[in-house]
Amino acid sequence: MVRTVAAPRQALRRLRSQLTRHQRTTFLLASGLSTAGSFAGLTAKGWLLMEGAGDPLLLALNFALLTLPTLVVSGPAGVLTDRIGSERVLIRAQWALFAAAVLGALAIPLSQGRQQDLLLLLSTLGVGVASTYELTARNKYVALLVEEAEQLGPYLASFSVIFNVGKLVGPPIGGLLLAATGPTLALSLDAATYLLPIATLVWCMAPARERERRSQAGEAASLGAAWRGCGAPLRHVLLFTGVACLVGFFHPGLAPLLAFELLGPSPLALGIFTSVIAAGSISGGVLLQRRAAAVSRRPGLLLGACTLVSGLAQLGLSLHGPQAWGLAMAFLIGAGTACLLAGTNLIIQVHAPQVLRGRMAGLGQIAFLGGGGLSGLAAAGLIGVLPGGLWGTLALLGGLGGLLGLAELWQQRRLRLGPVSLS
Repeated sequence: MVRTVAAPRQALRRLRSQLTRHQRTTFLLASGLSTAGSFAGLTAKGWLLMEGAGDPLLLALNFALLTLPTLVVSGPAGVLTDRIGSERVLIRAQWALFAAAVLGALAIPLSQGRQQDLLLLLSTLGVGVASTYELTARNKYVALLVEEAEQLGPYLASFSVIFNVGKLVGPPIGGLLLAATGPTLALSLDAATYLLPIATLVWCMAPARERERRSQAGEAASLGAAWRGCGAPLRHVLLFTGVACLVGFFHPGLAPLLAFELLGPSPLALGIFTSVIAAGSISGGVLLQRRAAAVSRRPGLLLGACTLVSGLAQLGLSLHGPQAWGLAMAFLIGAGTACLLAGTNLIIQVHAPQVLRGRMAGLGQIAFLGGGGLSGLAAAGLIGVLPGGLWGTLALLGGLGGLLGLAELWQQRRLRLGPVSLS
């Protein structure tokens, strides 16, 4: 009997030892599965909201509640991460994600009609707030998992790849689960995926906690202090990214219209278009991951080239050529914007002092979604007033993006950042 009980315990200890030995891979895979579950759950909620009320505004609101909290919460999330430590914030954020997802699953059997819609939207809002804290804390936490400074850049870039893979596979998984199991089980399985990173963090990780630098209470712990203390090159990176996103990061909001104009009214059009964008994002992320250490030291080259590629691809799309040409341009847009966002995050994380990295992650998210959110609104307004509508807007903003990229490449061609530090 003693041997019967001891054998599973020994096997469990061996498994834990193996997972801890390969903790970076373990954490990356757990985060990837959770990301796929998030997109699957978002897809299921969107279908339920559309089927229940038939109101497209609810779909827009569902997406807005997922993304807009970042603009409000990123600052406090960064401050808290630097103040109490990335691991504590990360674990709490994962539990909050789980609770928000459970609320979505419970909304199906416990409510109906408008009340059900409200609970689903509240669940999405909870996921949006919690994911902001999770992303901010994770960006700082990963530096505690690497042994050498040169490993930090490629490891950070790997999360961009895994995010875009989850974005690619999550929606079809959500649709399949919804059709095969029904909404309650589909959303329950989405919630269950958050337990994997929680178990990984609590049971498998052995971070170098002694390396983490925390801020003290007071003005020195504020977001403004991080902005002033990060240095002029990193402030330029954040400002440039915000402007580049304002000019060229409008495709997420206009994806349905782009797919309709490029591929036609088929129900598969949006799926094909977003899949091509995601494939480009994955390819760009893989390329960045392989050259992370070198390109992070030359922000002008990295960010200027990404913005130039996106701008030229938008110009190419404005030519309104054959479908194959349009899809090729969409692929390049995905690659360029993914490298811009992941590259900015890479630069501000590996080249900022460790004590500032939580707040730098918050500032980066504000630049991404602040510029991107305004870009979608600006592009939508331009479509109604420019000759050529959508195609004229693509030409104008693509041209501006190309010029912006060329200017960055020229003006910052001599800028070099120092070696990466883990402290």
